[in-house]
Amino acid sequence: MPYAQIEGWGMHLPSRIVPNESFVKMGLDTSDEWISSRTGIEERRLAGHNEATSDMAVKAAHRALRVAEAHASDVDLIIVATCTPDHIMPSTASLVQNRLGARRAGALDLNAACAGFVYALAMGAGQIEAGRAGRVLVIGADELSLHLDWRDRSTCVLFGDGAGAVLLRAAVEPGILTSTMGSDGSGADLLMIPGGGSRYASNGRNGSNSGGRYLRMNGSQIFRWATQMMSRAAEQVIRESGLEPERIDLFIPHQANLRIIESTARRLGLSEDKVFSNVGHYGNTSAASIPIALCEAIASGRVDEGDNIVLTSFGAGLSWAALALRWTVPIEGHPSRWTPIRQTFESRMAAVRSAMRRQQRRVRASLDERFRADGG
Repeated sequence: MPYAQIEGWGMHLPSRIVPNESFVKMGLDTSDEWISSRTGIEERRLAGHNEATSDMAVKAAHRALRVAEAHASDVDLIIVATCTPDHIMPSTASLVQNRLGARRAGALDLNAACAGFVYALAMGAGQIEAGRAGRVLVIGADELSLHLDWRDRSTCVLFGDGAGAVLLRAAVEPGILTSTMGSDGSGADLLMIPGGGSRYASNGRNGSNSGGRYLRMNGSQIFRWATQMMSRAAEQVIRESGLEPERIDLFIPHQANLRIIESTARRLGLSEDKVFSNVGHYGNTSAASIPIALCEAIASGRVDEGDNIVLTSFGAGLSWAALALRWTVPIEGHPSRWTPIRQTFESRMAAVRSAMRRQQRRVRASLDERFRADGG
């Protein structure tokens, strides 16, 4: 049976930095101390004008492919974990597939909110282990700033935007060791964006034209549930992978709140030096938080070949997921200087192919109309 290993990784963060003091200047009844003491967040990144989820996802994906020195045409499947897609349809993954030039790849979106990346990583690994894919590109990307009420200090200070990606490959040695996923829909109302779907139709069919486009959250109940559920999920994958807590080299939890991260680590008996957190700089980037944290952990020298790493996450649904993996790739490798040049060429060729296909469809449609008119 083939195993799934991570061979490439990449991230993208918007350039706009918003510190806590910006909310005070906006007139929000808050302060830097109030935000940082309750959440650990000091600043976050927000997407720029006309910067969509797919734009961030493509940039993160390019970097993951560059690290792996892989071609987009080598990818068999693209999974984009997001709850803020560019459109209801088509999928954001299809847009990413087109822009990357991943001609052979299937593409799909997965929505498990903040738990989405670990869900997608487990599903991508499953495709490889089943022999249905040789390479799977897994992306977590979200732009929750679009759904924030900037007058609500209980939510708007918590979130940021960004994207992270990993490339999985088939291998003979285990990389992804085990995973778990779960959901409890009885808590769906605790964290949700009500509008935009079929419950509150945009055409007013159900007697409402919105249902609310803003994110709503019961913070206290989410806090209590998250600290318990993330530790339980992590304990399960540690146990099922045959590891012990003392053999965990790095713990990367969902970056939602520093107090949740610290509480989860204490429940697992992990020392501070085994826990990675960057929530102070980026806030909660939803499905992007774990891949961004993984990339930064690698860049800061916190990951070595042979390390045992545990990822755990929670999100709306209520949903949760955890995964244990063994790092199998040397960190010190440097991509060839030709890799960025090749990627630029592939992207331009992908744009040309896409434009040609659109033109072919327009020509065919015009000819069909002419033939129908002549036949009439």
